[in-house]
Amino acid sequence: MFSQFLTPAYLPFAIAFVVMVGIGLIEAIGLGLGHLDLDADGDVDLGSMLGWLGLGGELPILIWLTSLLGCFTLAGVAIQQAASALIGDPLAWPAAAGGAFLIGAMLNTLAANGLRRVMPGFETTVITTDDLLMHRGTILEGTARRGSPARAKVVDRHGQAHFIMVEPHADPDAISSGETALLVRREGRLFFAVPDRESVLRPI
Repeated sequence: MFSQFLTPAYLPFAIAFVVMVGIGLIEAIGLGLGHLDLDADGDVDLGSMLGWLGLGGELPILIWLTSLLGCFTLAGVAIQQAASALIGDPLAWPAAAGGAFLIGAMLNTLAANGLRRVMPGFETTVITTDDLLMHRGTILEGTARRGSPARAKVVDRHGQAHFIMVEPHADPDAISSGETALLVRREGRLFFAVPDRESVLRPI
């Protein structure tokens, strides 16, 4: 069986199997490469389309890809074994690979959705830009004024630091280096903040 797996008719599935094992090892040792941010702007509903494929925000992309490769390999081997039993020879690899991809994609939809349900403890550290709103940032250099943003550092809920450009929310305000401010809105890559020296924003 192993020698048969290395013949040209089975080559796409042998390659998929090797890649699947490699990706599985990467994900198993936790290199942190398997997370995907599906925050997309546009008219196409990518979230629902990817959700139908089983690729949702709750499932790391490497696990999804490993599952897809596994389904492709199993479908391909099954097709070639069935062809050998019926006509005496396996199909040419392009025909077998095309059929295996279609069958594997459908099987992977079920497999990936099942994996999402049995992984309730998975938490991603990927955030969207808007998740930084209502966090406090510290001006690193210069003074932030309306029309003249300054570079600031903000730490998200996962403890990761982000470096952004900040302007005061109100025209008269200025936020100097070392001061903190509450991020209240965003326009593109620019954030607007209210200085923490306002008494209503001081922590109790």
